[in-house]
Amino acid sequence: MTGTQRENIKQGQKVRVVKKQDQRTGKLTEGIVSKILTNSASHPHGIKVMLEDGTVGRVKEIVT
Repeated sequence: MTGTQRENIKQGQKVRVVKKQDQRTGKLTEGIVSKILTNSASHPHGIKVMLEDGTVGRVKEIVT
């Protein structure tokens, strides 16, 4: 599942995000969502979240 819709992402969920500095390479970082930072219902590049370790990135994949 992709992370472009805000309704699909919940706090405590395991996701893979791309950090700003990794956008060129597309390197994904896995973690647990602690905060949803995007206010709009959807975003074409992924909903921006903060992970429990403080990493901020856009959700590319939701780990099921």
